[in-house]
Amino acid sequence: MSKTGKIGVLLVNLGTPDSTKTGDVRKYLREFLMDGRVIDFPLVPRWMLVNLIIAPFRAPKSAAEYRKLWTDRGSPLLFHTEDLRDKLIEKLDMNEYVVSMAMRYQNPSIEEGLKKLQDEKVKKIIVLPLFPQYASATNGSVIDRVMEIARGWQIIPEISFISNFVEHPLFLQAWQELGEEMMKAQDYDKYLFSYHGLPERQIRKGSVGGHCKLGSCCEAYGPSNQFCYRAQCFHTTRQVAERLGLPKDKVVTCFQSRLGNDPWVKPYTEDMIKELAEEGVKKVLVFSPAFVADCLETTVEVGEEYKEQFEELGGEHWDLVPSLNSNDTWVDCVKDLVESHA
Repeated sequence: MSKTGKIGVLLVNLGTPDSTKTGDVRKYLREFLMDGRVIDFPLVPRWMLVNLIIAPFRAPKSAAEYRKLWTDRGSPLLFHTEDLRDKLIEKLDMNEYVVSMAMRYQNPSIEEGLKKLQDEKVKKIIVLPLFPQYASATNGSVIDRVMEIARGWQIIPEISFISNFVEHPLFLQAWQELGEEMMKAQDYDKYLFSYHGLPERQIRKGSVGGHCKLGSCCEAYGPSNQFCYRAQCFHTTRQVAERLGLPKDKVVTCFQSRLGNDPWVKPYTEDMIKELAEEGVKKVLVFSPAFVADCLETTVEVGEEYKEQFEELGGEHWDLVPSLNSNDTWVDCVKDLVESHA
């Protein structure tokens, strides 16, 4: 070990309620939605929208949804992240590294995760937001919170942020392996890649030199749109589909989880389900590459709700590829990301 200390690693996922009780879910929703990078309204209208409308009315329904996926270990998002941390610890040289984990919202907090690294007197901190495609509402929010906390420290060590990893070969390989496993037992008519959505205004805010048109500009990926969330999603689809040898006319990219009436990035997953049914598509394999751990948006929204909609419209097979969770290739990817930034 270096005489000047170890390197600290902080893995950060989105967050989860402490329990499925309505009060805990409401508390989570309030913290999540009051983030100015998530709902980018001025403070007063944002406070009114979240605390007077969304949290009070959405919490009971969301609590019921969380009960569908809660296990003896609690929230899948939390324990999958814990498993990832534990496997990473096994792979890294613990004479050189200290690994901590946190949730952007609720527990364990980023403040707790950083405190653990501080207590270990690390010489450097590598922060890895566990969101493959950069967005201000996810990666940007984690980076913002870490800097807000570190700003109050008397001594600030070197801090390195990994902003995205859409092109990392092991990230793509992990999705390839999971897809191949699912495709062994079934031939599919279409392959649908469903990503978490964002309001179009947030995409435009991040446009470089007016490049963003929310359309064909996402067909190519380069310096002008390397941090455009929509472009990164389409780029992820192309890379995974190419590795799996999927015909272009059988691959669809779309976006889920809309909130409110403002336009979000398109095409919408719900609309795509209707289009596929109208085309007579019967068997669909779904990937959710914006999520590295199974959670409400994958297990319940994509795996159950969208499946039910598809089958009601005449579909026969709607199969969801599991998330990366603590897949060994994914753990190797995280190890490589950390070591390359050390």
